[in-house]
Amino acid sequence: MKKLIFSLMVGLLSLSFSITNASAHCEIPCGIYDDQLRTQLIAEHATTIEKSMIQIMALSKANPTNTNQLVRWVTNKESHATEIQQIVAQYFMTQRIKPDQEKYSEKLILLHKMLVAAMICKQTTDLSHVNALRAHLKEFEMLYFGGSHD
Repeated sequence: MKKLIFSLMVGLLSLSFSITNASAHCEIPCGIYDDQLRTQLIAEHATTIEKSMIQIMALSKANPTNTNQLVRWVTNKESHATEIQQIVAQYFMTQRIKPDQEKYSEKLILLHKMLVAAMICKQTTDLSHVNALRAHLKEFEMLYFGGSHD
């Protein structure tokens, strides 16, 4: 009986190590996602980061400081910057931009610039970094979709 229980426990333990967590949607060609919607989401996240930065700066000057609200805005800013990084890396860089595509290098450079701008947005409340993020996004949209894109 002890051998059976031991064997079952080893089996369950082995099984638990072999199961992987698949949290990303769509590394198979499902056709559900919309590229333009992803760029709109990045722009929306940038606007939220900008608003968060403005609120952080205002709350930092208040006396007394509302620490709870300040922390909430910082967390919000970080979360939205992370969402941008996720869309750029997981969606565009992993799934949409292919080495055999036209202007591959230029697209990767712009996506990398967006990743870095999002990272810097986490580190500061300097609105110029949100503006840089938006400029890189606009450049990427023109390159990715072709022509002008609003």
